[in-house]
Amino acid sequence: MTTIRQTRSAGLLPLTLAGHDRTEATPSAASSLRARGASLAAVRLAVLLALALANSIQAAEFFVSPSGRDTDPGTRTQPFATLARAQQAARALAGQTAVTITLRNGTYYLPEPLVFTGADSGTGTAPVVYQAFAGEEPVLSGGLRLELKWEPFTNGIWRAALASSDLRAQASGLALDQLFVNGQRQPMARYPNYGPQAQYFQGYARDCSAPERVARWAQPAGGFLHAMHRSLWGDMHWQITGKRADHTLDLLGGWQNNRQMGAHAEYRFVEHIFEELDAPGEWFHDTHSNTLYYYPLPGLDLASATIEGVRLQQLVEFRGTRQAPARLITLRGLTFRHATRTFMDNKEPLLRSDWTTSRSGAIYFSESEDCTMRDCVIDQVGGNGVFVDGYNRRLAIVGCRIAEAGASAISFVGRPAALRSPLFEYHQTQTLAAMDPTPGPQTPDYPADCQVEDCLIYRTGRVEKQTAGVNIAMAEAITVRHCSIYDCPRAGINICDGAFGGHLIEFNDVFDTVKETGDHGSFNSWGRDRFWHPDRAVTAAWVREHPDMPRWDCRRPIVLRNNRWRCDHGWDIDLDDGSSHYELYNNLCLAGGIKLREGYFRQVSNNITVDWTFCPHVWYPDSHTTFTRNIVWEDRYRPAGMRSTDQSHGIDHNLVHQPGAAARPAMGLQQFGGDRHSLVADAQFVNPAAGDYRVQAGSPALSLGFTNFPMDQFGVRSPALRRLAKTPPLPGTLAAARIRSGGWDRKYSVPKTAVWLGATLKNLGDLAERSAVGLADPGGVLVVSVLADSVAARAGLRENDVIRACGGERVDNLEQLAQLDVAAEGSNPAPLILRVWRNQADLDVAIPRPAR
Repeated sequence: MTTIRQTRSAGLLPLTLAGHDRTEATPSAASSLRARGASLAAVRLAVLLALALANSIQAAEFFVSPSGRDTDPGTRTQPFATLARAQQAARALAGQTAVTITLRNGTYYLPEPLVFTGADSGTGTAPVVYQAFAGEEPVLSGGLRLELKWEPFTNGIWRAALASSDLRAQASGLALDQLFVNGQRQPMARYPNYGPQAQYFQGYARDCSAPERVARWAQPAGGFLHAMHRSLWGDMHWQITGKRADHTLDLLGGWQNNRQMGAHAEYRFVEHIFEELDAPGEWFHDTHSNTLYYYPLPGLDLASATIEGVRLQQLVEFRGTRQAPARLITLRGLTFRHATRTFMDNKEPLLRSDWTTSRSGAIYFSESEDCTMRDCVIDQVGGNGVFVDGYNRRLAIVGCRIAEAGASAISFVGRPAALRSPLFEYHQTQTLAAMDPTPGPQTPDYPADCQVEDCLIYRTGRVEKQTAGVNIAMAEAITVRHCSIYDCPRAGINICDGAFGGHLIEFNDVFDTVKETGDHGSFNSWGRDRFWHPDRAVTAAWVREHPDMPRWDCRRPIVLRNNRWRCDHGWDIDLDDGSSHYELYNNLCLAGGIKLREGYFRQVSNNITVDWTFCPHVWYPDSHTTFTRNIVWEDRYRPAGMRSTDQSHGIDHNLVHQPGAAARPAMGLQQFGGDRHSLVADAQFVNPAAGDYRVQAGSPALSLGFTNFPMDQFGVRSPALRRLAKTPPLPGTLAAARIRSGGWDRKYSVPKTAVWLGATLKNLGDLAERSAVGLADPGGVLVVSVLADSVAARAGLRENDVIRACGGERVDNLEQLAQLDVAAEGSNPAPLILRVWRNQADLDVAIPRPAR
């Protein structure tokens, strides 16, 4: 077997084949043989030998380590020091043989983005891979470590001078964007102070920019004002450029939302204001004196702490061309950290959706084909985690974990040039005569045939709120499969428009969403495509004339199937304005149900909407929409802006679940105009307390055409990610009771009963119930029953106990108990002490807490 031999050089390494001169072992040697009069048979033999030799070459592997040297040969024992040097070596072989760049442990502070072009591309038989050494976790950082000499300042604040060489930003006078201490992002000096439990922005105040407060600030220029949209449809941001004599602020910005209706008067805060530096963890960078001020966290040793700043917006860029795309390059097992915030660059409207965007991401793809990110981590970047811009084909993002992103985790966004007759704001319109009626895209400038699979995505939108776990706009055939997505300020998965359809959303677990916004869903979409007009009567007239017009842009159906959704502050699935050409089936909706606003060609079947129902809003006439073979919880629908529909033929064979009920006609559903065969009955679920909503044999749902679908395949699949991933609170549990309502309120109240550690609980009720337990004081949580050998039973809880306090804090209701329960969680927590009323006396019960 031939191997690659490397000759050491300070420059690019010349390479030879062991025992062969490379230039004589290629098919080009055939021309020399022919010139020397060799026979055709000899020429063919030489070509075959050359090809065989080329195919026998072993893959090349280079190693990189922070302790290496770029003048070394890049071997395992003599690694390179930088990725730039490794890329230079890999590029010399790319496309000729398989090349692997293996990174050893450590942090690689990138002075500039690592850019892959067509010259770095692999082939189907000779791919290029950048990977972590087995068992190690190398980090690619867009920041740098700051070597600082701290000195005490005042009131617990310390300060240090920043050397001019510390940050590239200083050269251009830009401010330090983010600060990390021992790996954790710290809040800028802000008002109000950072509070993790606050509903919006981790703290908000109506008076944050009031003249009375601004009067205290000497030089607020360089600070920021952040506010929610007036209707909670995202957020808006301004840079403070100065203050006026009347103590009002000069501001630049506010363009970050495509529905320009103004900012919320209360949900707002300011940051990077020196006078607001008053809480542990806060920091401020004085650009005039180039001094960093920091209020250390309790117990932090600044002398030994790792302090890091951020300087790059993008860490890795795939920048091919249409003629020479970046192809067959894989990133495997790498961690990416530290990228600048991008909220002030978020200006471009995404057609007529509510979104604007910044075309940037810590990992950026443009003009790429068949590239892969596998088993990577993107941690605490200031903007988007991954941004897929314009023409990209067959990109795979698999097995990745993306957490604490400032904006969206992953965003696929095409170019408006691909659209025919595009418009860019809700109220923009055009006449039918002026419109290009040709179906489909105009150019290939959009992502297509890409996949996000087995990814764990959580705590996105730490800075920007009009964001998502996965966002799709002007793209085609994007698959999102087996992902766990949660703790998001807006949607978990969002589709901005119908162009160009073909997306497949399946086997995902999406919950704890719409936490800082409103009027939205765990899945959200718009479809304000060519057919859509703000005046629904105009749209209806156009579609009567051109029945297939709603499919001019969304030319292939968008499918949502086999997912689990939970949204307590909106709808589980929200097909908003214009969303058309959708197929929804086999979805388990745990809280907010399914909403369909105006649109065409929607087929909704075989879904389960726990604790809620179906919400049809302002439909077009003849919308070709069906709702069949679903299980809902209410014997009525929740229409808005419409009465009974003339499309009743498409709404039937549904079941309203009522525990213990014998089958009877669903008269309430029939009031909407359909459901002639629908029933009210006990669905006979297998084990709803454990989240198994399959129905048993003999269930009335089966007679209506409902079919069971798997309840154990939602979310991530890889064992490593499954160990990390959370799952949604199940209906009827104490965990469900602790979910706070958002600005648009949740769709239902705290459950009447809740199961906790094997005990069924309820709020202590009226005078009769209080009299039965001998307790005159109002408030408390009654233990209705306790399962034998449950955690609650082993701890000593009994039927008819009343929980009056938890961890020393008063408990009046289920929601308070739930909040105190989660507050007591920890890595190795002590037992949770409950004060219980039993036999007309108080006693303590210790609930053991499992290590997490």
